[in-house]
Order: sequence, then structure tokens, then C-alpha cells
Amino acid sequence: MTVGDFFDSPASAQFSAVIGNPPYIRFQDFSGEARAKARSASLRGGVALSGLASSWAAFTVHGALSLQPGGRLGFVLPAELLHANYAAPVRRFLFENFARVDLVLFEERVFAEAETEALLLLADGYGGSTDHARIRQITDAASLGLDLPMAATWTPSDPAAKWSGSTVSPEAAGIYSKLILSGTFTALKDWGETTLGMVTGNNKYFALSPERVAELGLRPRDVLRLSPPGSSHLRGLEFSTRAHTELGRAGKRTMLFRPSGDPSDAALSYIAQGEADAVHMAYKCRVRKDWWRVPLVSKADLLLTYMNADTPRLTTNSAGALHLNSVHGIYLSAEHREVGRELLPVAALNSVTMLAAEFTGRAYGGGMLKIEPGEADLWALPSPAAVADARDELLAIRPQVAGKLRNGNVLEAAKLVDDVLLVRVLGMRRPDVAELRNARAALAGRRESRSRRANR
Repeated sequence: MTVGDFFDSPASAQFSAVIGNPPYIRFQDFSGEARAKARSASLRGGVALSGLASSWAAFTVHGALSLQPGGRLGFVLPAELLHANYAAPVRRFLFENFARVDLVLFEERVFAEAETEALLLLADGYGGSTDHARIRQITDAASLGLDLPMAATWTPSDPAAKWSGSTVSPEAAGIYSKLILSGTFTALKDWGETTLGMVTGNNKYFALSPERVAELGLRPRDVLRLSPPGSSHLRGLEFSTRAHTELGRAGKRTMLFRPSGDPSDAALSYIAQGEADAVHMAYKCRVRKDWWRVPLVSKADLLLTYMNADTPRLTTNSAGALHLNSVHGIYLSAEHREVGRELLPVAALNSVTMLAAEFTGRAYGGGMLKIEPGEADLWALPSPAAVADARDELLAIRPQVAGKLRNGNVLEAAKLVDDVLLVRVLGMRRPDVAELRNARAALAGRRESRSRRANR
């Protein structure tokens, strides 16, 4: 037995099999010489890993490079292999260098104490290539000793793209792929641009309730209209001026302290209080010329929730409020702005787009689904042409959809949209819609059940 740094071992073709459970060290803690060695090792396999890559990615490539032709690789890996953007070159590497790629997915967490899911990567025939993976899904690690279920075949259009679609039935994956390839559904980036919200450096200081603004004696020029921190108020179709006002009356922090021009005397007093409380020493504050002048973003057309217990929501920003980095802003292109502001929040509540969110986003602790701006860019929504064609029908059901959402009935709202957009306008078969709806429910249920088990 040899004990040492894995990356100090030359990656020569000497083994018929390599097995392991590499460390899942996040990029924040994977630095210095260790990261340099890992990146060099992966580059020898033609894989350029980004600075966001966790350590397992380089271990996988280096392990494969140690195989003889026809050799086998068996690794316990995090499920980030399926969906992380930084894992894209690893996914491509596996398809281009192995004749067979098998994945075993688990319904329950293999390592209860870990924050991430695990899966088994079983790659065979080193030196070959393939265009598909075989997927098996089992309950838990104990089930590995039993007869494994028949494998489903997953053939991604691009090996580097996310493999999240491998976790649904072949029927659902096929229906979904046809809708994307036909252009009926298109990426959100075709509608416009998704950006992060403002980073204040201290939301408790900068985000104020109207009552607090009055108490401090701040002038209108000292504050700006703000979507309050968080996103619980963005679960409907529209964030209106009336909703903004009502939130303020309820004590929510709907104003941003951000003096324009010369601060008023009251604002100067508040700035002095902030300095006494060392607010100005926070990193985001101290790097500014005027620490109390938060860099602004433009008022977004739509607001997108990025931490979700159910599914990401788009909300029309009729209030013209600024947004913090607890939500994302969507800036629609000029040609799509009118129809997008009016109808995209309704049209997005369909089973195709909700399934796409499970593919595109990432499952986090507590069963939450997180979607970053780069991921949101690729989120599949009805095309502008499809929404325009369905305009009259969507407008007709908009009040009903809004009512369902007010009562927390997201799935009932989605069924209304499915019947209009998918069935009546796009001509989809009801059994196909049901297949997609069931696939989305299965993925969401899996995400939620893992959270319940983790909390036992």
C-alpha cells in the first residue's frame, strides 16, 4: 500500500481498474499547491477546470488517465456531476473516453451527514467513446446488494450539457427534447438578460421600512423604492405599486437608503450613526468612494426568485422597484418587453418550464431549488412566438391563475396554464403533458423527501 498525494502519482496506463471515493472539497477550501496540482493533472487529460471546480472533478480525470486501454473506473461522486456548470468538461471527458458510462442514483442520501447527494459512476472500456449513459435508480446503498433495476438509456444532445434529464423517464425526456429542439420552448436568455441584484454590504442598515424612514426624518431624495429583502412577496404574477405600499404599511423594508446628490441633514446623521456602528467597515462598503452610496441596478422588467421550495417564479415589476441580491432581475429585450411583462409570469407556470427548472437549478439543503443567473439563462420557457399566439387565452385565465397563486395552489395554477398553452395552443397530447407533469413531480418529490430524511 502506498500513502501519499494522489496527484503526485504519475498518471501512467498501469491499472485495469481504478476505484475510489474522492474528497468533495469545495473550491473555497481547495486552494494553493493542492489546487495547482489538481488543475495540472486534469489538463493532462485535456480537461480545463474552472476556478469553481471542487476537488473530485480533477480526481476523476486523473484516475481515468491511470487506466490501461479497456480499463474500468468506479467512483463515488457527488450528484454535481449531473448538473454543476463546472463539471461540464468532466461530463464530456467521460463520454469521449469510455465505451460505456453507467450511473447509479439513490433516492435516499448515501451519507446522511453530507450536504450533497452521492451517486456511483461506473465507466468501462477506457479508450473508447459513447453517446449515451445507462441510468439506474435505487432506494439506498443497501439496495446495491440486490438485483438492480433495468437501466434507462440517456442520450444527451451535448455531453457537456447538464445530465439532469437522465433522472426522468425516457418518455418524458423524449417529449421534453422535442419541444426544445423544435424551438417551441427556448432559453430565458432569448427573452432578455438575467442579472444579480444589488449588494448593499449590510441590508439591515440600508433597507428601511417607511416607518423607520419617517423616524429618521429622511427626505424623499435620500431613499428609493425597493423590493424588500427575500422573495416571499414575489409569489404572485405582479409586484404592483399597491403591493409595495401595503408591504411598507406592514413594516417591511421597502425603501433603500441611497441619497442622491447631497445628503440631507437627517441622512448625514444616519451616515454618522452607521460609521459609529462600523457599517462602513464591511468589505462592500469600504471599497466604495462613498461607502453609503450603494451601486444601483436598473429597474428590472421582471423579478425572478432564486431560492424556491416549489418552483422558480417570475413576477412583473409593475412597482418599478429596485431589487437586492435575494432575487434576480430580468431585463427583457425591446422586441419582447410588452408581451413579456404582460404574460411571461403566467406562461412560465407550465409543466414543461417547471420540469426545466428541476433540470436547470440545483437542489440545496431543506429541499430548496436554487437557480443562479447563468442557469436561469438556460431555463426553458415558452418561446416569444408561442406566448404571442396564446395571448388572448392566457389573458382570459390570468385572474384565475392569480387567484390560485394567492391561495398557494401552484399546481392547480399550472394545470390551468397547461390546458391553455400546452394543449389548446401548442396542440400537445394530454398524455404527453401528464408524462411531463409526473416527471416534474417525481424530481420535486425526490428533492423534498431528501430534505425530510435529512431532518429526522
